Amino acid sequence: MTELEKMNDPALQEYYLQLVRHYEKFQAQKLKLNMSRGIPGPDQLDLAAGLLDCINQTNYKAADGTDCRNYGGVDGLPEAKELFAQLLEAKPAEVIIGGNSSLNLMNDLIIRAMLHGLPGSETPWVKQPQVKFLCPSPGYDRHFAICEHLGIELIPIKYQHDGPDMAQVEQLAAADASIKGIWCVPKHSNPTGITYSDAVVKRLAAMPVKAPDFRIFWDNAYTVHHLTDTPPRLLNMLAECKQAGQPDRVFVFTSTSKVSLAGAGIAALAASEANINWFKKHLGIQTIGPDKLNQLRHVRFFKDRAGIEAHMRKHAAIIKPKFDLAIAIMEAELGGKNLASWSKPQGGYFISVNTLPGCAKKTVAKTAAAGVVLTSAGATFPYGRDPKDSNIRLAPTFPPLAELKQAMELFTLCIQLASVEQELEKRGLRQ
Repeated sequence: MTELEKMNDPALQEYYLQLVRHYEKFQAQKLKLNMSRGIPGPDQLDLAAGLLDCINQTNYKAADGTDCRNYGGVDGLPEAKELFAQLLEAKPAEVIIGGNSSLNLMNDLIIRAMLHGLPGSETPWVKQPQVKFLCPSPGYDRHFAICEHLGIELIPIKYQHDGPDMAQVEQLAAADASIKGIWCVPKHSNPTGITYSDAVVKRLAAMPVKAPDFRIFWDNAYTVHHLTDTPPRLLNMLAECKQAGQPDRVFVFTSTSKVSLAGAGIAALAASEANINWFKKHLGIQTIGPDKLNQLRHVRFFKDRAGIEAHMRKHAAIIKPKFDLAIAIMEAELGGKNLASWSKPQGGYFISVNTLPGCAKKTVAKTAAAGVVLTSAGATFPYGRDPKDSNIRLAPTFPPLAELKQAMELFTLCIQLASVEQELEKRGLRQ
């Protein structure tokens, strides 16, 4: 039972009037704050300023003598592949280095599957009667957007405490040959913060599937993005697929978008050598060579995985106070009222908030009307349809602490307003 349900009608109406007066004060401030995307703040970007001057007119050659100003090296510099092989627990031969966006790699890969088919099937997806993807939800809206843009049907999958509902995943994938893949953000998931358990990883790697070209799209975007000194460990999906006799089942993605410079990072794909050779063949049609100077400066700046991990501890020192503040305000304003629940992530970029059913869209709209833009309610579900209208993704990394405090105080107020209005409507006290 919520705190509101315990109130009699006059007490509930008086509480509502108090909230409205408080909300009007926020509106009078004419705030203009944006928390709609998980982006690094300027102070985080400043941490990688050394990238901008670690290459000059005399040291632009790679370790093997490659002139990084010129064409060539379609799959990446050897030292860049080595760096990302360390990060993704793969062999350098199992890695391709892309541009600044792992999302670009994912989009290109699915388009190539649509047009040419994947290893394991001679039929391009576009020539098959139907193509579907499993979508653990709440999840990453841009994953869903890729599929929706290409006419791929999205199937929501429930989340458990340790990853997607594997009974649901296994049943669907084993029975339907049109199910070609599953989207996964396996560590510090977007937005729930969940890290997949060993059991979930092993079941995904070994489960029977109907489609011979079924793939796991393993977006390990937050592999080094921790908020604690003792982060959860994620099993190596590449190794688990090999051990299960399914070496071609997974594509692993990551990038330095939230490590170095968000608009000038580098992305990487890791997969079996069969998958890598397939991808490289198509990549050679698309480009004569990537931005090798950017790859070289990343290698020189970070040097190795230990260098990246040391750098990310500096990030954590900046953003952990923001997560702590956001959670502290929710606990102070909403704790014990049973109007909302929220995640307490150990890493990543988001906090997942669940309001009472039917209150998420109203909360986001009220927050926006008072000057704070949040991710659209429903965005974390396929087609933007949250069946309970309850999930909201908070992105606390970008605003300075003072602005974040204002935004969170308004946000928690709007949750209460939306909840009270819904309770008043139930009692016939408000139309």
